[in-house]
Amino acid sequence: MSRPLHRGATGIRISGNSNDLWDSQMKDKTEKEDMDRNRSSDQSYLALKFPFRVLYPDNNSPSKYVNCENGFASDPFSVGSPRSRHKLTLLLLKLSLAVIVVLALTGSFWWTISISTLSRGQILHTYRVLQEQLVSDLWDIGELSLGSSRLHELEFCSQESEIYVPCFNASENLALGYSDGSENDRHCGQSSRQSCTVLPPVNYRIPLHWPTGRDIIWVANVRLTAQEVLSSGSLTKRMMMLDEEQISFRSVSPMFDSVEDYSHQIAEMIGLRNESNFVQAGVRTILDIGCGYGSFGAHLFSKQLLTMCIANYEPSGSQVQLTLERGLPAMIGSFTSNQLPYPSLSFDMLHCARCGVDWDQKGGIFLIEADRVLKPGGYFVWTSPLTTARNKENQKSWNFVRDFAENLCWEMLSQQDETVLWKKTSKKSCYGSRKPGAGPPTCSKAHDVESPYYRPLQRCIAGTQSPRWIPIQERTTWPSRSRLNKSELTLYGLHPADFREDAENWKTTLTNYWSVLSPIIFSDHPKRPGEEDPSPPYNMARNVLDMNAHFGGFNSALLEAGKSVWVMNVVPTGGPNYLPLILDRGFVGALHDW
Repeated sequence: MSRPLHRGATGIRISGNSNDLWDSQMKDKTEKEDMDRNRSSDQSYLALKFPFRVLYPDNNSPSKYVNCENGFASDPFSVGSPRSRHKLTLLLLKLSLAVIVVLALTGSFWWTISISTLSRGQILHTYRVLQEQLVSDLWDIGELSLGSSRLHELEFCSQESEIYVPCFNASENLALGYSDGSENDRHCGQSSRQSCTVLPPVNYRIPLHWPTGRDIIWVANVRLTAQEVLSSGSLTKRMMMLDEEQISFRSVSPMFDSVEDYSHQIAEMIGLRNESNFVQAGVRTILDIGCGYGSFGAHLFSKQLLTMCIANYEPSGSQVQLTLERGLPAMIGSFTSNQLPYPSLSFDMLHCARCGVDWDQKGGIFLIEADRVLKPGGYFVWTSPLTTARNKENQKSWNFVRDFAENLCWEMLSQQDETVLWKKTSKKSCYGSRKPGAGPPTCSKAHDVESPYYRPLQRCIAGTQSPRWIPIQERTTWPSRSRLNKSELTLYGLHPADFREDAENWKTTLTNYWSVLSPIIFSDHPKRPGEEDPSPPYNMARNVLDMNAHFGGFNSALLEAGKSVWVMNVVPTGGPNYLPLILDRGFVGALHDW
């Protein structure tokens, strides 16, 4: 009887004895094991080759798994037909999409974790940089959209505009009806604008290097005559020598004691050993009213004191122009009809040496303004012949000033010759303890504006509502004063991280600035970027106008880097007002509407 065919056999009939049967079975078993190993190897090969076969099928290679005569089933992964290739392609795309989604979710997860670990300052800085870049890009787009219609060549102004100052035009103000000194005050209008380029003086020469330029300036750079010098009554105006090309400022004058002796006298009146101890007494910033040519501030600069000179507008531009030419802080400012562009409680000391202000006029309103900008515990120094006058008229003026100062809660500490020194009260309770009707009242909260901008003079005592009412003796002394602590920053609504970030950014920016500008600033003392500044004479960069000072970070970075410059910190009226913070740090600045 014939036996059924075994799988893998050749299909022959098997017959014979039992040994032949056993041999046949062993042979069948061996062939079956070989077949299983070959199939396993083929499947492994298929797994590796499968993705490539889908995209690049080999039509010349016959499939290993096809319908055969022996009845084998076809390979389910065969790519022989177009339909099967299409299905496999879709399957591969689905798998790829799933892998991409998993990778994206994983990356997003790790990005979220990394963001959460960043400091608050880094996040704010990145946001602010992106915001500023966006505004800059939008501005550039707006400028480009205007086309060439905005581009035109400016004409040069006439030579008479050499000392042109916007908003100060005495002849124009007189025509508008201003008088009694207010014609020299600040009045802005459309007619006061000029759309031309102001030229320097005809024979203008580059100023001498600091500190030499502090004591010697070129005559051609300023509009000043010998007659103006000789006719001047200011203490510091006469402390100078004039020749054909130069003006040299000397410390000793036959008419007055030297500036050194004068400042030493003021220190002794306060109770200090000398002017070098002003800083230890809490004095850092001084407002020098009617400063002449800035000799008082020039001397004190070496004592780490920063003096801002203010003087009336003069058609010759003499006082402010000469002071700026010497490399010293100065700006036009007057006690006439408007408040000064400084916040309340701004300066540690006010100085007036024959400054030309009639403090007894208009019911003492000028003294009220002086009190507004003076910090609690600060000093008011007045040098005038009125203090030793013998005639009745002058004595009457002196008595008024003395009594009014007492009603302002100023304590007279000392009087020596023509110089009188008062100290402003450090206690608000003093104003409530005055006799009824004695002196001006304190301003209400509605009228106590911290940073007025050329507002009409007020007849009330300002600053009493401010959280910045801190006596100068209780403030941190200079230079630590410039680095405000956390409790001090809360007075201005600032977070320490924002303040610290601003400081670090300006340090980096200054390094970049100085490397770029070094070949220009040190043109006569060549140096490579990164090298130390050359020894005296120092660089020609003496003053900097920061048009949007923010926290005063640029000013602070310059000082920490040891640069011999001072900064005029301008705070635009249209933005956040951090001018009180800047002045409290021991810097100088002003509000301005660009």
